[in-house]
Amino acid sequence: MTHSEDETIAEGERFAGRLKPGDVVALFGDLGSGKTRFTKGISRGLGVHEQVTSPTFVVVNEHRGGRYPLYHFDFYRMRSVDELQEIGFEEYLYGSGVCIIEWAEMVERYLPAVRYDVSFELGSTENERTIMIEERQ
Repeated sequence: MTHSEDETIAEGERFAGRLKPGDVVALFGDLGSGKTRFTKGISRGLGVHEQVTSPTFVVVNEHRGGRYPLYHFDFYRMRSVDELQEIGFEEYLYGSGVCIIEWAEMVERYLPAVRYDVSFELGSTENERTIMIEERQ
């Protein structure tokens, strides 16, 4: 449970300590539930110094300069699964970076079985979030 944007970012930063090259993190949750804030924390935890924003209009942002490359996907506006082939999605998934996928429910059937599923739920106050992390083997 987090109670502010800063706490959600800090939780992502702590979670980043688990990650290694090739990991896939699938983020599930409603609009405004904390997915991008959590991703900012992951990027900070991986040592990425670039500003992390949601790649809503370009599907994927690549961040380098940290311990591992970070590939941040946002499928909120995906029109067709054909876009996955166009961007080389599978190459990212099985590459040497860490993949963070917002709106993972849009591409869930294309995700590897071994991954982290992170679910976000809005809390009873404006900034409260419940974050559930499941390591799928």
